[in-house]
Amino acid sequence: MSKVGLLGTGLMGVPMGEALLRAGHELRVYNRTRERARPLLEAGALWCDSPARVLTDSEVVVLMLSDRAAIEASLLSDASRAALAGRTVIQMGTIAPNESRDLRDAVVEAGGEYLEAPVLGSIPEARASTLLVMVGADSAEAFEQWREVFTAFGPNPVHVGGVGQAAALKLAFNQLIASLTTAFSLSLALIRREGVSVDLFMDMLRESALYAPTFDKKLERMLKADFSNPNFPVKHMLKDVNLVALAAREAGVDAGLLAPVRENLERVMAAGHGEEDYSALYLGLEQRKPDRT
Repeated sequence: MSKVGLLGTGLMGVPMGEALLRAGHELRVYNRTRERARPLLEAGALWCDSPARVLTDSEVVVLMLSDRAAIEASLLSDASRAALAGRTVIQMGTIAPNESRDLRDAVVEAGGEYLEAPVLGSIPEARASTLLVMVGADSAEAFEQWREVFTAFGPNPVHVGGVGQAAALKLAFNQLIASLTTAFSLSLALIRREGVSVDLFMDMLRESALYAPTFDKKLERMLKADFSNPNFPVKHMLKDVNLVALAAREAGVDAGLLAPVRENLERVMAAGHGEEDYSALYLGLEQRKPDRT
């Protein structure tokens, strides 16, 4: 087992840290707010007072930070750069492909090794160690070297290709989450306004080629307007939609169809639902009263 460091103990960082502990790894953690690391510390993780200390005391460091800016602040400060030599960094947050490649270049320049390993799944899957792990590594050897770390999160990690390709795959999946949920919200809002039975709608939908399991996962939240205790909040979905648009533009792909999805997320954010579950985007499609004239 390895001495593993973890930077970031947010919604996903905590259950992923718990997965590393269950797998028998020694875990060292740092988070800007120590209180958010408390569940891991109580489970046996060791606290480090800085990202540089995590790097110094670990063989491999997992990053579960919100965006590129947070990663660079933690990983590429003067103190952290000095501690990167001989260390492996596994970036597991959602960032754009070119952002990931830029980070790789900075880590390699400092004498370290860099892999990306974003995941598909949320808190329940992290707790069950059933996440889908997508690994971007520039060599098969690097992927195999850290397989035991990846399998702490999910049983069948996949080596997608080089750095940047796993990041692109993760964004492709998150684009589908955003677009499918928006499309389902529109259909649900329409049939409810017209008085069509929701049960009838869902029964027919489930028998059709149009059905996706995510519809049932979010249905009750939308019907009850209960968006508390999110697995994935609105603000993070909006961040990822913006990353998809960025990555598509850099790859020469037209992402214009994302515009209404992003506009709806922005409406929901502006209405104060940024910290709530992303199924709250349903609210943005039910704002207007029906016109019966």
